[in-house]
Amino acid sequence: MAKLAAVLATTHHPFYLKATTAPADQQIPEAPEWKRKVEAYRETLTKAEPELLVMVGADHFHQFFLDNYPQFLIGKSPRYDATFYNEEREFGIPKYVLEGHEDLSNFMHKGLLARGFDFAFSNELKLDHSIICPIITTRPQADLPVVPIYTNIFAPPLPSPKRFWDLGRAIREIIDEYPSDKRIAAIGSGHLSLELGGPRQFRETGPDPEFDRQAIEWLSTGNIDAILANVTHESMARSGNATHGFMDLILMMGIAGPIPAAYSDSLSLFHTMEAYITWYPEGAAQ
Repeated sequence: MAKLAAVLATTHHPFYLKATTAPADQQIPEAPEWKRKVEAYRETLTKAEPELLVMVGADHFHQFFLDNYPQFLIGKSPRYDATFYNEEREFGIPKYVLEGHEDLSNFMHKGLLARGFDFAFSNELKLDHSIICPIITTRPQADLPVVPIYTNIFAPPLPSPKRFWDLGRAIREIIDEYPSDKRIAAIGSGHLSLELGGPRQFRETGPDPEFDRQAIEWLSTGNIDAILANVTHESMARSGNATHGFMDLILMMGIAGPIPAAYSDSLSLFHTMEAYITWYPEGAAQ
């Protein structure tokens, strides 16, 4: 059976690459620390020696819109083009082509259906920065096959936080059952408190620093009971209009299981808090 080598949950700030590769005299003051923290986080994946990546993200209205936005979708392509024109223009993210893994995609899709998750699928999925930014930060050589999973964190009505946790547990079961000797890592990106286009977007911190502090603590300690007792669609909306991306981090903790994280770090970055969490399930690389 396959080995789940590591589970990573992170934010996906689209300006990371541009901010840390600009000439030194043009970089923001936080850039050197940001780069150091990301490179330390990257090592948590590298030492797990993954051979295949399950990537969890969300489409930022690049392919799916309010007229047809799937709650959950899995990519089933032999390869994935990445980076849309506005991401190149605004964020300086280059184009990518990632290898797919059709066998695990098909196995995952069937397993999810059997567990009551009626996934949509795509044979022509193009990836946006919710997946490419974690590739840039954790596997910049982009040399491993990926199985991309998209969730709906943007287009109401949204699945519940409990549904995201349950989906993570289902994905974990399927990885454990996959008939392969591959070392698989799961990497997912989402948000802490975040405001997009609203009055709290450009504060010196994220819109709700107290939620950020609690969220990192809950993820770091594996405290799913506290998350499900305190996090609702309404509470996330009060913390910022895009805070629902936190549900993708709940999903990643579901894949890991309710266990303490082996690595936890964060960075306050003017309008947002960045988070970097890694779990090593059941005796994987420590």
